[in-house]
Amino acid sequence: MAMKTFGLSALLAALLMASSAQAEDVPVQQVNQDVRALVPQAIRDRGYMVAVNTGSYPPYEIIISPTEVEGAAADLAVAMGQIMGVEIRHQTIGGLAPMLAGLDAGRYDMSVGPIGDFPDRRAKIDFIDWVREYVAFAVQKGNPHNIQSLDDVCGLNIAVMAAGSAERVLKKKVGECEAAGKPTTIQSFQDQNGAILAVRSKRADGFFSGQAPLTYFVSQAPNLLDLAATNLPNGFGDIYQGGIAPKDSDLGKAMLMSLDMLVENGTYEQIMKKWGLERNMVEKAGVNLAK
Repeated sequence: MAMKTFGLSALLAALLMASSAQAEDVPVQQVNQDVRALVPQAIRDRGYMVAVNTGSYPPYEIIISPTEVEGAAADLAVAMGQIMGVEIRHQTIGGLAPMLAGLDAGRYDMSVGPIGDFPDRRAKIDFIDWVREYVAFAVQKGNPHNIQSLDDVCGLNIAVMAAGSAERVLKKKVGECEAAGKPTTIQSFQDQNGAILAVRSKRADGFFSGQAPLTYFVSQAPNLLDLAATNLPNGFGDIYQGGIAPKDSDLGKAMLMSLDMLVENGTYEQIMKKWGLERNMVEKAGVNLAK
């Protein structure tokens, strides 16, 4: 799904959200020597690891500068680094392909993500999954068209991101709608802002996209927008997202152990709730959970 394209207005709004959210402190974690022992010696010697991301993905990743990030993933990275006994330094680059190439070449150590966990991406990496994503709808306040699931789009005008998996699922459903004599319109957009604006201006009846970013956008216009059909399959199987580590590596084990500790001590839940992501929490982190 194309979920990471945001314009300047979204970034400015994200910064405002980040500023208010920073008032909620995340507990400082203690170094765990068992976890630290799994961190590669070269990283321990230099005292930091480079965590790479592919750009702004509110409210997980809000890019302040190429080396400064806020959001749920940034908070989680700090806590994981504290458990490992290393500083986390961020690096923002453009796109998943250069991220994977940089990880393979050793320019970056890992990514906290969340990045979509798909089996065909796992040749050289493991996903350390800590997010369960859904595809839902942003709708006008009060949900006037009563969209309760993907089955309710027939006869409506639905916005979607162009060329993503959400668009493919929506097109399949529209074909079923038309076969049933209920013509349905799809509006495909290149960016999230255009799609959200279409719903706000009532040019579209809903926006079908990732639940986490929709949660963020709805939070920016609570008097105009609502979430609908949340935490449902809506044409998809299980969708997991997570951090990335080299395949079968001790670093991946260290990331998983640190996440397990953050889940167990409540810090993970606190971070997710701080950023309005409680709908996307997992009960337990895991490796390569998507099937």
